[in-house]
Amino acid sequence: MRHWRRALIFAFMPNTYTQLYVQLVFAVKGRECRVTEAVRERLQRYICGVVAQHQHKPLAIYCMPDHLHLLVGLQPSQSIADLVRDIKSSFTTWLNTERLLSHKFQWQQGYGAFSYARSQLDAVVKYILSQPVHHQKTTFHEEYRAFLEKFGVEYDERYLFD
Repeated sequence: MRHWRRALIFAFMPNTYTQLYVQLVFAVKGRECRVTEAVRERLQRYICGVVAQHQHKPLAIYCMPDHLHLLVGLQPSQSIADLVRDIKSSFTTWLNTERLLSHKFQWQQGYGAFSYARSQLDAVVKYILSQPVHHQKTTFHEEYRAFLEKFGVEYDERYLFD
């Protein structure tokens, strides 16, 4: 009986402590180059605001013309799927309402989410911030496939990009 009481006390502890880091990667619909350099920083600030509003911590972001990389310190009360949905829908509504781009903006369905240890964060931040240099040598398709293979994620080529 005493052991059960101890378990009950631990089950109702008021504090939760986590260390969850995820890189999110998602593309513009049709991989069209919609994000211009003229508005990139403003768009990145908006997305970081959405992330922070949901109690997560934005650690690094880079919006390429056709895709986005975002490193987030996750707060576990919201699922990754819900966070991505909220980022995409809020961003799309804001961007189209503000008319910052010449055409209607949409994200591709789906996303990639890749987890990291704290010891890997510096390298991931450097990778994200060096996207323009990286993509002088590697296409987004090649990069995304490499992520899936590195992390052992099975995928069907037919549904990888729309």
